[in-house]
Amino acid sequence: MIKYFNRKTKDYEVEKVAGDKYLEWTYSSPVGLRFLELLIKKRLFSKLYGGFCDSKLSKIKINKFIEEFNIDENHFKSHKSDYKCFNDFFARNLKDEVRPIDYNTNILISPGDGRMVAYENININNLLQVKGLTYSLKDLIQNKDLAEKYIGGTCIVLRLAPTDYHRFHFLDWGICEDTHKIHGHYYSVNPIALEKIPKLFCENKREYSLFHSNNFGNVLYIDVGATCVGSIIQTYTPYVEVKKGDEKGYFKFGGSTIILFFESSKVKIDSDILEQTINGFECKVQMGEKIGTKL
Repeated sequence: MIKYFNRKTKDYEVEKVAGDKYLEWTYSSPVGLRFLELLIKKRLFSKLYGGFCDSKLSKIKINKFIEEFNIDENHFKSHKSDYKCFNDFFARNLKDEVRPIDYNTNILISPGDGRMVAYENININNLLQVKGLTYSLKDLIQNKDLAEKYIGGTCIVLRLAPTDYHRFHFLDWGICEDTHKIHGHYYSVNPIALEKIPKLFCENKREYSLFHSNNFGNVLYIDVGATCVGSIIQTYTPYVEVKKGDEKGYFKFGGSTIILFFESSKVKIDSDILEQTINGFECKVQMGEKIGTKL
């Protein structure tokens, strides 16, 4: 059972996990773990399933998914009948008014929908994955010089469940450099998997880019793939100025994670997010909502 804190209702809720029985079996049973290492974590498995989700046959999954997870169709920019395949629905655009953006230059917004934890004054060699398991920023991005720029900074981890809106956005005005791709495996990023696989984020396929933000310094964006995520699609144009809230990219089917790093003394994360992180809970957030302030 995964509980998270809903910032709007000020209450704790239980997450309805897509494929929860499959996840428990895969990451908890000896046979499941064997299949995980032999097949499920491999690129081929995710590529094949991603190919199915790109096909017309996968349209049959859309209605069931909407009903099972109570997804609000009124938020869709297009009617569900217009989606050509499951991935078309999964990476759906939403109406602008359902994700309002705070354009105050002093306000830090969430780059996407999901469940968030945050850490201040970080030790880049001892970043917390879950209690008892850590990883290093150098291993995550395989760039020691860049990693050292974030000593004592702030780290935000945004976990996107399969039921979430899967496009991610820029948190400020600025210019983003090219994306660097790092090959890896395709473990799930669900908390069930995070508790079982050491340095999971450093094991999975991931991409990072340096965003020169007008108000929050040089922000390191890291997009982490997961099981069945056939692709991480970057839709922005490198070295071209972007506006706060502009789309950066999207994930195809599967749970995914965005990790952000801020340099020291650039941002102050909202107290409720920090408090819930200390207490071991993620906070549910939506793209565009306030999560911190400029220092």
